Amino acid sequence: MSRAPRLTAFAIPAIPLIRSGDDIVGIILARAAAADMQMQDGDILVIASKIVAKAEGRYLRLSEVCSSERADALAAETGKDPRLVELILRESNAISRKRLGVLVTEHRLGFVSANAGIDQSNIEAGDDAALLLPSDPDGAAAAIRADIKARCSIDAAVIISDTHGRAFRVGNIGVAIGAAGLPAVKDLRGSRDLYGRMLEVTQLAYADLVASAAHLLSGEADEGLPAVVIRGLDLSARHGRAADMIRSAEHDLYR
Repeated sequence: MSRAPRLTAFAIPAIPLIRSGDDIVGIILARAAAADMQMQDGDILVIASKIVAKAEGRYLRLSEVCSSERADALAAETGKDPRLVELILRESNAISRKRLGVLVTEHRLGFVSANAGIDQSNIEAGDDAALLLPSDPDGAAAAIRADIKARCSIDAAVIISDTHGRAFRVGNIGVAIGAAGLPAVKDLRGSRDLYGRMLEVTQLAYADLVASAAHLLSGEADEGLPAVVIRGLDLSARHGRAADMIRSAEHDLYR
């Protein structure tokens, strides 16, 4: 009888508030070592996009933003600050949905999210500050993975995670907006189910599943746990990027 797979997850404690220019890899590795939580080959490090964006200096002051006529019009429709709407438009390819209190856009990276992923929670300067998503999450994940390998010879996968809502379900879930060292999508087409029936359409958003598992520990309020290690998953399939999970427009029935 084969052994049942076992999954382990732990949040790295005591990570300080991250500021522009901080060495987040060094901080994460040091905090993990101090807590006797050293990483191993085959681990997946899931890092909240917020601390990556903070380290990149992706802050903007609303007081320094001039809104366009288009932003002013959208702000009147949605009840949002026109300066925030201006930033949302700059980070977006297109508007998906809008109404009072809601502005959902296609982000410049291709995914659809509220407010282009721009966040004003858990950042300094209160309502005058806005934090954009990392400029290149897939690139950031690859760079962090390479940095970990160079510093401690550990071959780990990295996910940059964010939270997204879903069009037909209530509540946010963790999603991968950047990934390196693991399959982003697992294609099960051609394999068979328990009764021998061939699977024809089944694909797993593998990196999103991992991000959501990590989100159960990291949270998004005052937990202060932006780095989670997932251990025990099979990473042998072809590695990919988070961008692989974005459905092309010609295959999207809802856009």
